[in-house]
Amino acid sequence: MHEETYDEMHEKITKEPIDESTKEPNKEPARETPGESNTPDIDLQGGEAGVLLIHGLTGSPFELKYLARKLHKAGFSVKVPLLAGHASTLRQLRATTWQDWYVSALKAFDELCRNHSRVFVSGLCMGAVLALYLAYERQEKVSGISLMSTTLYFDGWSAPWYRHLLPIAFHTPIRHFFSYKERPPYGIKNESFRNRVLQLMEEKSIAYSSVPFKSMYELQKLNDNVKTLLHHVKTPTLILHSVEDDMASLRSVRFIERHIASKSLRTILLNDCYHMLTIDNQRDVVEKETIDFFNEHKQT
Repeated sequence: MHEETYDEMHEKITKEPIDESTKEPNKEPARETPGESNTPDIDLQGGEAGVLLIHGLTGSPFELKYLARKLHKAGFSVKVPLLAGHASTLRQLRATTWQDWYVSALKAFDELCRNHSRVFVSGLCMGAVLALYLAYERQEKVSGISLMSTTLYFDGWSAPWYRHLLPIAFHTPIRHFFSYKERPPYGIKNESFRNRVLQLMEEKSIAYSSVPFKSMYELQKLNDNVKTLLHHVKTPTLILHSVEDDMASLRSVRFIERHIASKSLRTILLNDCYHMLTIDNQRDVVEKETIDFFNEHKQT
């Protein structure tokens, strides 16, 4: 069997058009205007069960595009909304709260629920934390969750040395003016694809290269909320995390394992990728495990 190279993958996720037959009838295509995002929501219709994918902080649907297509090919309807304030300007991101990001995800979830009796949720990085909060709020309406690189703690090996001072900065006016500049390896272990992504970041609004302190403060507030609510989350849960994650150590995984109330919990640790599981060396494992887990719980 032919194994895709990263160049081939790059061609797919950046140039291959979405099949128009998979879109909802009479739905207007996403329009692009100057100053607006060129990474519109992904909406792939056709499956009996639905999947909501939630991207991470400063990211966009781009980082989940490949997983979305694999899920759709496996028979799921898939939505990947662009979260409020993302893929536009840092000023707009600073103006949003974690509640704004959550509402973006919740609207897409409710749309899936209107047409599907079973709906699953998967998130990457901050998206995984939002998935946990959604599972807490909607309980039995969420058939299962897949948590990828959950960032309850910003403590990976490439996190800045001053991260321990962030809680202090969060409570000062500094949070409104400063940003954390992303730096290598940008969550991607594969050097070839990392370079491709950096090029696309310069050409398109697929992600911000900086994280405003204000946004990190909002993420911290979201994390604090979810940590206190985990014992109410009973949804079947799949955890996918790299032992080499450069943004979030296994501390986040262990916290979830200890505190979540789910009776169906599976943890898979990867060993040849960094934070961006969906576009790194072991993306095929992430796709297969997520699809298998959702198929398993689609029948129960």
